[in-house]
Amino acid sequence: MPEFLFADFLGKPAWMWIAFHAIVFLLLAFDLGVLHRDAEKEIGVRESLMLSAFYITLGLLFGGWLWWSLGAQSGEEYLTGFIIEKSLSMDNVFVIAMIFGFFGIPRAYQYRVLFWGILAVILLRGLMIGVGAALIAEFAWILWLFAAFLVITGIKMIWAADKEYDVGSNPLVNFLRRRTRITDELHGQRFFVRLPDPKSGKQVIWLTPLFLVLVLVNVADVIFAVDSVPAIFAITTDTFIVYTSNIFAILGLRALYFALAAMVDRFKYLKYALAVILIFIGSKIFVADMLGLAKIPASISLGVTVTILAAGIAYSLWATRKQRSDIAAAE
Repeated sequence: MPEFLFADFLGKPAWMWIAFHAIVFLLLAFDLGVLHRDAEKEIGVRESLMLSAFYITLGLLFGGWLWWSLGAQSGEEYLTGFIIEKSLSMDNVFVIAMIFGFFGIPRAYQYRVLFWGILAVILLRGLMIGVGAALIAEFAWILWLFAAFLVITGIKMIWAADKEYDVGSNPLVNFLRRRTRITDELHGQRFFVRLPDPKSGKQVIWLTPLFLVLVLVNVADVIFAVDSVPAIFAITTDTFIVYTSNIFAILGLRALYFALAAMVDRFKYLKYALAVILIFIGSKIFVADMLGLAKIPASISLGVTVTILAAGIAYSLWATRKQRSDIAAAE
């Protein structure tokens, strides 16, 4: 077997990185080439839930393999990172739903945006994680900055939890509308079209609203990555675990979207739970230092994260159900 497969790359043998990316490529090919060959097909809630369960199961199985091959601590760190990223991506889903709604994108076209968005996300996350790992390796105190940032972000999320994302006032949308040619209507699932220029009459390339939505979805993910990437580095500095937990959580985002988007109103209080998780993850670095520990055990981080998330989901479902019952009784 070639020696380069066992060469160290970011703390792990090269074959582990190659094998993981092969799995990702096969999943993307299977998703696009087999499950969704019909580009116009709408994804229903039932299919979305089944696909979400499929991706979550794969993510957990990968975590189980890490637990078996690298030890309990690595397995717990991966699962904690996976759950945190999956949790934060739920908030991302709500923003994406607002973007699609603002531009009136039909459900049949949404999958194409999400698929190409995921490819861009994988590249962007890989770059951000690589930069983060290099900074931490060179400057250990960067973790303190990450921790402080997470605490501040969590507090800001609580403060602004009731505010909705205003797509129409997004400066990027206004900039693109002023500086580029954008059609007023959709042209199927195309991102670009050739149409006559109003002034010259020549055929030129125009952007479609679908491309504008793709840009906004990717920008939204970059903004959310600023929270999620430091959050996982606060759990572990193992680059392989940080990267794989991020990517496995993201791979199921497309499937998760179509289920959650239909139930956005039922998760009204989830943002508070996500905010508390960020505050906990950030503050535990300071707590560990005060207690003279290298870090809080991964098992505690995993348990607290799961508990907070479960409580947030359960309370949201209970509270919104009660509100609906009150409205029905009043009518």
